[in-house]
Amino acid sequence: MTHRRQFLQRTALGLSAGTAGLSAWAEEEFPNHALTMLVPFPPGGVADTVGRPVAEAMGRALKQPVVVENKGGAGGGIGMAQVAKSRADGYSLLMALSSVVVLPEADKVLKRPPMFTLEQLKAVARFTADPTVLVVRADSPWKTYRDFITAVRAKPGAVSFGSSGNYGTMHVPMEQLKAASNTFMLHVPYTGAAPAVLSLLAGQVDAVSTGPSSVMQHIRAGKLRALAHWGEGRLAVLPEVPSFKELGVPITYSQWSGLFVPAATPELVVTRLRQAAQAAAQDPRAIQALTASGTSFQYQDAPEFERFVQTDARTMASVVQRIGRLE
Repeated sequence: MTHRRQFLQRTALGLSAGTAGLSAWAEEEFPNHALTMLVPFPPGGVADTVGRPVAEAMGRALKQPVVVENKGGAGGGIGMAQVAKSRADGYSLLMALSSVVVLPEADKVLKRPPMFTLEQLKAVARFTADPTVLVVRADSPWKTYRDFITAVRAKPGAVSFGSSGNYGTMHVPMEQLKAASNTFMLHVPYTGAAPAVLSLLAGQVDAVSTGPSSVMQHIRAGKLRALAHWGEGRLAVLPEVPSFKELGVPITYSQWSGLFVPAATPELVVTRLRQAAQAAAQDPRAIQALTASGTSFQYQDAPEFERFVQTDARTMASVVQRIGRLE
């Protein structure tokens, strides 16, 4: 019996070592098949505009396809939660916007179980960080921000704005504007930036706040007009458009995009993804695609990006608390 126990112990140890060896081998060989980059919004929004060229460039660096999958809903929360709860093997990637730090806090305010938490995700890289821009139709009577806000004050609730969903990256800056200007506008949530912008073009809403890449083609085509933006200074792509700070409205907001994986993803795998993300940020084709859309890489590697995320989460928590419960 003693010999049998010793044999079983040696066999168990051997199996354990073999499993560890297979795990290490799988990490070293990563990736050995296609990856999925989930964009938690419909096609055409900021995350999609950034995600597609980044996915192609990362695929070239990893020598495996990175397939973009769009899954909108709940202001991005459905797709974000899917990746947060996915298998932590590096094959499920999330191209998130800054709403990733807002939605868990919104769940607290709404007193509902969280769709996901930040602790379930690991930051890999930031790609862009653009101030949102207040945009109206070019045929609207509002030529300037002063024209717009005068109309808002004259008829509270008559002016509407579209967004990508409650507490999302298009909603939060407009709530900041409402609070700073002591005004009321009607909020109309959609499933993503692209449907909100299409509704603006169709005359179903009066304004949107979104990243430049979602609206630059329409501004260049003379269909939309930018009135102001939430940045610190003038934007290179819209040098004639003033910031709210210039206009005496003390608000700023940045709509950033970044790559995340499930929190338990092995470090060797994360390192490989970081290398591919860095390569994507230097890829000429990706740079050209982002430039054409009205944005540019503002890259942060994992350590710096993680600090950035935590700081932004603390800042946005206070904003969400001010917004309060939305029905």
